[in-house]
Amino acid sequence: MAQQGVQLDRETFSCSICLNLLKDPVTIPCGHSYCMNCIKSFWDEDEKEIHSCPQCRQTFTPRPVLVKSTMLADLVEELKKIGLQAALADHRQRQRELEVSRQNIQQRIQDREKDVKVLQWEVEAINHSADEAVEDSEKIFTQLIRLIQKRSSDVKQQVRSQQETEVSRVKEFQEKLEQEITELKRKDAEMKKLSHTEDHTQFLHNYPSLSALSESTSSINIRPLRYFEDVTAAVSELRDKLQDVLREKWTNVSLTVTEVDVLLSQPESKTRAGFLKYSREITLDPNTANTLLFLCKGNRKATVISKHQSYSSHPDRFNDWVQVLSRESLSGEGQQLM
Repeated sequence: MAQQGVQLDRETFSCSICLNLLKDPVTIPCGHSYCMNCIKSFWDEDEKEIHSCPQCRQTFTPRPVLVKSTMLADLVEELKKIGLQAALADHRQRQRELEVSRQNIQQRIQDREKDVKVLQWEVEAINHSADEAVEDSEKIFTQLIRLIQKRSSDVKQQVRSQQETEVSRVKEFQEKLEQEITELKRKDAEMKKLSHTEDHTQFLHNYPSLSALSESTSSINIRPLRYFEDVTAAVSELRDKLQDVLREKWTNVSLTVTEVDVLLSQPESKTRAGFLKYSREITLDPNTANTLLFLCKGNRKATVISKHQSYSSHPDRFNDWVQVLSRESLSGEGQQLM
């Protein structure tokens, strides 16, 4: 308001020619005031002998003699002082406002610097966690690969061992057959030779000397040429099951990776609907209630009263603070009720 008053006074004591505060003010016969140099210059440009007021156009003949108005000059000087004081007061006020604004800005800078540090810590935590996950995953996959390689080596060794056993068994049987064939051929030659003997006495004499045939080797059962196909089928089945497990579990791994939360600050809820998203009905635990708390409405409401309640003693009960805990687990520090 003081500034507005100074502004109005400034307009009152301003020269209408230069629009500044009056300097060496003079008042001409019509009553309007001007700076001495301004009105002189105005009249000096007028070549006519009739001179007029720049505002009201009143004419003067002859040209008025200009005399400095001492009282008006004093008023102008006083107005300058008042204006200077008002400007100094306004400057101080603006300076205080500026200081408050700077304090707010500095506080916000500190807050944001803290936020930047928190986010930097979070970046480091994310990187550390990711590095650990990659390292642990590589170890686990390496173990899986080694396990599969071990199983592959075991299967290979078992197949080769069984292969050697079966081949040895077959060759042994083959040798027996070849020995039997040799013996049969020898018997056949002896019988052939004896059959060509014409002397009956010699034939009957040599016939008993022919030894009886040994028992024949078991006949070979013809079967399809399938020996280790079952191993291939079993390994194929294991591969298919492992692929199914990997496909199913890999989805969970992918979801876990994509759902890693970055704990950025969430905007504070300012509406009832926003707060209701976090609302939850709780049941108060009588074993924790201070004896000055009266629980009612199915242990959903607590009221502070002046008379101690006759609760049974319990190690979880608050004795020094008028508090009670909820039975449900709540996130953050909202579990404690006053």
